[in-house]
Amino acid sequence: MDDVFLTTEEVLEYLQVNLRTVYRLIKAGKIPAVRVGRQWRFRKADIDRWLEGQQTTPPGPGPSPAPRHAAGPPARDAQPAAPPRVLVADDEASIRDLLSKALTLAEYDVDAVPDGRTAIARLRAGPYDLLITDLKMPGMDGLTLIREARRLAPALPVVVITAYSSEASAIEAINLGVTAYLIKPFRITKILATAAKALGE
Repeated sequence: MDDVFLTTEEVLEYLQVNLRTVYRLIKAGKIPAVRVGRQWRFRKADIDRWLEGQQTTPPGPGPSPAPRHAAGPPARDAQPAAPPRVLVADDEASIRDLLSKALTLAEYDVDAVPDGRTAIARLRAGPYDLLITDLKMPGMDGLTLIREARRLAPALPVVVITAYSSEASAIEAINLGVTAYLIKPFRITKILATAAKALGE
């Protein structure tokens, strides 16, 4: 029945894939999706047609990941590309755990830290592709972290998450060139979509 529509959660269950794969399929035009408010809806007939095509067509090479925002040697064709590295800084353990699990399931390489100083130490130790930070943290706050991160990696995309939004902090974050500014509470689908967009996926 062409009129049967599935929610994102139903598609994940139906296809047995993760959310990142679904976003890639949407972007590639493999499974047309319709926006209904904040949610995606998928026609079951389109999903089934795509599945039939997968069964009859040999799988091709996977999509290439976005380039890393750090200088490095050119990638060799023989080497599998590493997943994007994401650094999460938030003093709330529950938020860190939630983001870590969601981003890891979406096939990102995730490090999560409880404060800005630890985040800076991680950034100095090696390159990351995305920084996700809370604004209100003890010691070094999120805006200070972003300023320091900009000095270390000027092209690093930054996503801000906060429960305490103010016009002043939003303006300063925008002036620092953040990619997105999300207010808690947020849906996991929203943070994953924002991360994918920030990474150019």
